[in-house]
This record gives sequence, C-alpha cells and structure tokens, in this order.
Amino acid sequence: MTDPPGASGHQNLALLDLLARRYADNPLVERGTMFRGPGLRVGGKIFAFLGHGDRLIVKVPRQRADAAVASGAAEPVIMGQRTMKEWVAFPAVADDAPATERLWLSAADEAYAYVKSLGGS
Repeated sequence: MTDPPGASGHQNLALLDLLARRYADNPLVERGTMFRGPGLRVGGKIFAFLGHGDRLIVKVPRQRADAAVASGAAEPVIMGQRTMKEWVAFPAVADDAPATERLWLSAADEAYAYVKSLGGS
C-alpha cells in the first residue's frame, strides 16, 4: 500500500499531465507505468516516470546521466544495490512549480529523443 500523495504529490501529477499533453498529438507516445509510478512511453519503452520523493525519472545516454549527477542537477537511480546507468532522477524544485516545470519538460524532451532513437516496437 502506498501513501496518498500530499500537496506536492498532486502538483507533480499535474506536471506529469502537462508532460503528457506536450506529447498528446504524437502517436508514438502513450501513458504507462514503471514501478507503480505513472509515466510516458515511446515505441513501447518508458522514457519518463514519476518516482517517489517528488522526482521525475528519465532515461538518457549514460554520459549525460553521469554529467547530470556530477553537476548536482540530478540524482542517480538506485534499484536495490544496483545503480541504473542510463536513468537519473530530477527532483522537484522546492516551492517553485515553474522551475520544476521547466526542468522536467527539458529532461522529458531529452529522454524522449534518446529512447525514440533506440527504436522499438
């Protein structure tokens, strides 16, 4: 059982809805889930999803993921004891929904382009 989202959780679901609307006219993009979090898929593969702790988790090239973590803009994604090499988490900007929106839109666009480039079904 998961805790119901608080105010920031509802706000971040709204931001994910904004991301979904950004891709609404794109027939390759659909909603999906990953680890019980709502997200977006391109070609059947998840490229962005809402993670625990008010974070947007995206798939980007490994070098980009390493750079985003090194700069402090993103956090590594760790599943169990394994760091996921192409996945990074962008936390919501505290008390700044417009800044979070800009950050997440940029991260989602980058993730979309990368995952789409990998091909898929």
